[in-house]
Order: sequence, then structure tokens, then C-alpha cells
Amino acid sequence: MGKYTLGIAGNPNCGKTTMFNALTGARQHVANWPGVTVEKKIGVIKSGEDTIDLVDLPGTYSLTAYTQEELVARNFLVEERPEVVIDVMNADALERNLYLAVQIMELGVPLVLGLNMMDEVRKSGKNIDSEKLATLSGCKVVETVARNGKGTSALLGAALDLAKEKRGEWNPLNITYGPDLDPVLDEMEKLIEANGFLTDKVPARWTGIKYLERDEDVIIKGRMADSDLSSTLETMAREVAAHTQKTLNAQPDALIADHRYGFIAGMIKDVVSYPVLDADRISRSDQMDKVLTHTLLGPLIMLGIVYVIYQVTFSVGAIPMGWLESLFGWMGDSVSAALPEGHLRSLLVSGIIDGVGGVLGFVPLIMFMFLMISALEDSGYIARMAYMLDRVFKIFGLHGTSVLPFIVSGGIAGGCAVPGVMATRTLRSPKEKLATIFVAPYMTCGAKVPVFLMLAAAFFPENSAAVMLMITLGAWVMALLVARALRSTVIRGASTPFVMELPPYRMPTLNGVLIHTWERTWEYAKKAGTIILGISILIWAMMTFPQLPQERLDAYDALRAPIVTHLEALDENAPESVRAPLEEQLAAVDNALAEESIHHTAAGRIGTALEPVTMLAGFNWRTNIALTGGFAAKEVIVSTLATAYSLGEIDVEDTDTLAQKLVNDATFSKASAIALIIFTMLYAPCFVTVVTMARESSWSWAAYSVVGSTTLAFGLAVLAYNVTKALS
Repeated sequence: MGKYTLGIAGNPNCGKTTMFNALTGARQHVANWPGVTVEKKIGVIKSGEDTIDLVDLPGTYSLTAYTQEELVARNFLVEERPEVVIDVMNADALERNLYLAVQIMELGVPLVLGLNMMDEVRKSGKNIDSEKLATLSGCKVVETVARNGKGTSALLGAALDLAKEKRGEWNPLNITYGPDLDPVLDEMEKLIEANGFLTDKVPARWTGIKYLERDEDVIIKGRMADSDLSSTLETMAREVAAHTQKTLNAQPDALIADHRYGFIAGMIKDVVSYPVLDADRISRSDQMDKVLTHTLLGPLIMLGIVYVIYQVTFSVGAIPMGWLESLFGWMGDSVSAALPEGHLRSLLVSGIIDGVGGVLGFVPLIMFMFLMISALEDSGYIARMAYMLDRVFKIFGLHGTSVLPFIVSGGIAGGCAVPGVMATRTLRSPKEKLATIFVAPYMTCGAKVPVFLMLAAAFFPENSAAVMLMITLGAWVMALLVARALRSTVIRGASTPFVMELPPYRMPTLNGVLIHTWERTWEYAKKAGTIILGISILIWAMMTFPQLPQERLDAYDALRAPIVTHLEALDENAPESVRAPLEEQLAAVDNALAEESIHHTAAGRIGTALEPVTMLAGFNWRTNIALTGGFAAKEVIVSTLATAYSLGEIDVEDTDTLAQKLVNDATFSKASAIALIIFTMLYAPCFVTVVTMARESSWSWAAYSVVGSTTLAFGLAVLAYNVTKALS
């Protein structure tokens, strides 16, 4: 009976997370690594009498500590000293994936190689001799297909057996780095061992390699441990760097990488083989990429795919959306009939049912959108989008990796800016990271989608899908333009090179797509039932209190009384021409009462106070209240508008949807709708995103984003409103 700590590592897109989930199931908990905002997952596994803590390391291509992910992964290995590391590899890209494995082997950690995606290897016609790879690498090798669970038990068993065999013993791999570096490295190793310099944690040769690679993290730790020896090692590294630059036109870190790849190439030369007849065959993924990532056809196909997503969303999702609208309408009518008029009925109908129902009514549209986006992600196409857009991003001073935060934030509508901002951790340049953090929230996140869907359906019913596509493209264009402006002024600097792995195309599994769709839809619905519910109740209270003074209520009662008396005195056979004018007078008094009542409330006063400024963009007081609530969460915009129109009823039918009420509101036009779309797209991120931005950069940068983006949003909304009005 024993307790073991195992790490699971791997490159992005290698299936590591799928493998971790397959091994641990629901027996895992999530937190952040100490001191950094990188997600930490630990799963607890029982194997007979043994207990295994399986730690999911961040996806990374190497252990060079350029990014938070790389630093976290390496520090875990060095500080926690796991008994074994499982390296999950995309076996169809074995050479590239072995680069991380070699670095782990140089550190000395006992390693098990999981050759994942072996089904793709076999489909491509290749053959991998895993036994020979095990012999040449000195590591246990297990073939797996994580997404259907093949080989997962064997992989865990091999890791547990190795942990028991090694009992904490580390055996570092030594690679020769050529006649220029080896003599210096040998001398460094002797000095490090003689002085016991960091040797309690890592091998002496590994420390020397890090000094040659100019690894800042190791050098800082070295200076703290022994400043004199660290200074000597730094001088030796600078001298050999000057020599290799002069003689080989290369820095030591580049030479080290070359020799590692040389070692890998020699190791797998006889491990990977191709059928003789198919030696020159282009893989299916490569054939598809010739079309799907073509310079001209690729972007057109990408736009077509996004348009189809919106077209299907509107055409198919409209049916269940109508069912939900009818359901919430029936619930409101039932509560109204069951309860007497008063604050409780108003809270339940206008605050909760109309507010939360206004958000939940879009669940079918959101679900269909997530369904198709999940299929694209699982197929490998999203990575192609990033690859194609990298060429564009360079023009605007961004790194190709910035594409991924954009997509996660809602580049294809339905994402979330919080994980999008967190995804900027993979950016090596601090300046590119700051620019990406600033503009990633411009994307069409799932919180903004209901606002855009409602406005598109209300004011552009014949072209809803095209309008949604234009909104998505507009968000990308604005993000790139603002990023270019930032990189040319506030955060100048050169762009860094872009390297990205393109995973092979694969057919999405129905189970995987449904799970991803359910998770995202449930997160959206759960937010409506928690955060949005709370904010809806708060806004209802702000739109209900304080109430009109009694003298104003008495004045309206005095206006209503003669009209009601006249109506009651009419014979039931009285002609409509006599009854209708009286009913219109009564409705006018009731509407005036509702208008004055809500204007008198706290929210009404805020909205009215802002109106002299916001009317420049066509926003009335109701819109102002909704946009103010949107600073907390963008979903609130729809629920607040629903509550505002429900409490302050204008001259429309009770059964009208929110979209119909907006269209029938004389103070809100198509120009106002366009301005509202632009403002919602660009103004301050929601509160949770702002906090995440501050954690990933600083509070000053997050505040700058809130103020700068809101100012830009309002200026463009005013421009759009007035131009549209002039043209219509």
C-alpha cells in the first residue's frame, strides 16, 4: 500500500486533457497553481491498495520557462519531484512531441511515453515500433487512443510499476552538444558539483545547460544561492555565446535545440516507417489543408462556415425559442392571475420571469451555436483558423497565438472573455499580451449574443444571419485596429515569431460534441439562474422604489375615475366608436402613470440623468439602465430591458415580445439599434473579466481598458447613430 504523485504532461492538442479525464473521471478538483493564474487539476485514483495523485500539467512544447505554463510545469517537476511523469504525445507528430520528452529526460524524471492518437497513425499508413522506441529512449512506451479509452489502463499501470521500481531515483539523460559547447558545459558541471550549487534539486549538467540557454528563472535562483559562482557561470555563458555567434552565426540555445532534434531524429529513424507504395503519399489532413488553408480560398471558406453557423442557429433554433417564449409568457400570465396586484406579483412577473426569462429564452439559439462550434473544435478546424489569421495578425502588431484568445473570447460567437484573457498566458511578449488582453473582450462572447440576436431579429428579420456575421467580423476588425493603435503608441515593440501545431483532422464523436455543448449551455443557463437572477431582482428593486408620492397617485386616480365611470355606464351594446376613444384615454392615463412611476425610481433617475448625453447615440433612459447593468454582466442588458418595458409599459400589447416592444417604441429606432450593437460590442468588459484582466496584467491596465474601451464605444455609437439617421 503506497501513495504516489504522478504528473501528466504533453504538448497542446496532443489529447492530454482527454487522457487525464479518462484516467480520473469525476475524481478531480481544480484550483490555481500557487502564485500564478494557471489552472491546476489534480485527480485522485485508487489502484488496488495504492493511491495516486495525478497532476495535470499545463500543455507546453518545452520546459524553457518562457511562458507561465512552461514555468509552472518545470517548477512542479523540480520542486514537487513526482515519482513518474506520463508524457502524452501525438504519435502522428512524434519528432515534435519528443522534444518535451527529451527535456524531461535530461532533468532525470522517470518517464512513461504515451503514444496517443495511434488510430490516426494507422490511418495515415505509418507504423511506429513502440518496442524499439522503448529500447532506444530507455522509457516505457504505451500505445493509446485517449478519446475512446484504449490503452489508458495500461498507461496508468506502466507508470505505477515504474514509480515502484525507481522509488524516487532520478537518472538524467546526457546529450552531446558539439565541440563548441561540450567543453564549457563539462567545466560548468564540475564547478556546480564542487560547490553543491542547486544540486539538491536538479542535476549539475542541467543547471549548466540552463545558463547556456540564458534561462532567467534559473539564473535568478542561482544568484540568490551563490552570487559569485553564478557570476562566473554567466561569464562563461556569455563568452561561449560570443564565440558561437562569430563562428557559427548561432546562439547556444539554438545549438542546444538543434542537437536535441538531432538526438530525436537518430532515435526515431528506425522507429517510424512508411509503406513502400505510400512513401510519397500526402496525408489526408495535408490534402484538406491545401484547400481549407489556401491563401484565397481558406478565408472565404472560413467566412462561409461562420455564416452557415448563424443561418442554422436562426432557422432551427427559432422553433424551440418560440416554445420557451410561450412558456415564460404562460408563467407570467399564471402568476398574474393567481396573485393580487402588488409588489410580490411585480417581483415575480417583471423582475424574475420577464428578467431571467428574457435571458433563458435564448438558450435554444445558444445551444445550437455551441453544438456546431464544438464540432469544429473537435474536428481540428479551429487551429486552422488560427494558422490562417496569423498572417493578418502580424500586420497589426500581434502574435499568431493571439488568435486563440480571440476565438476563446467569442471570435466565433459564443465564447467567454474570461478564459480568453487567461489564454494570453501563452504569449511570450509582455507587450503583445497586453494588447491582446485589451481587445480580446471585443469578441462576440456568449453574454453579448442574446443582445445581438434580439436586435438582429427585431430590426433586420430578413437578414438576421448576415447581420450576425457582420457583427462578428466587425468585432475582429475593431480588435485588430485598436491593437494596431496600441502597438504603435502605448505599447510599441516588434512582433515575435509564431509556431503552432496543426492537429490532424478527425471526425468529431457525437458523445464529445454533446458533452461540450451541454457544459457550455449549462454554464450559460446556470449564470441566468444565479448571477442574472440576483442582478434582475436588484434592478427590479431599483426600478420599483422609491414609489410616487401619494398626491401624484391621487392625481392619476382623479383622471381615471370619470373615464372608468363613463365606461361602466355604457350599455353593453354600445358601439365601438363610442367605447374605443374612452379605452384609449384610460390607456393613455395608465401609460403616463407607468412612465412617471418608473422615472421616479432610482434606476429611472439614473437613466434619465444620462439621457441628455446618451441621446446623442439614440439611447433612451431604458437603454441606459440596461447598459449600466451590463457593466456587471452583459446578459443583464436583455433582462433589464425586459423588466424596464414590463414595468414602464408603453402603448403595446402585453403579449408582445421584447423585440416587438423595441420596434414599437417611438424613442428607439433602427439607428438606435445599430448604435447599441456597436456600443455593446466595444464597451467595458463585464466585472469578472475586468478582475481577470487585472490578475493577468495589472489593475491600472484593466482600468485603462474599461475607460478607453467605453470612450471608444460611445464615440463610434454616436457616429453610427447619426450617419444611419442621415441615410435613412
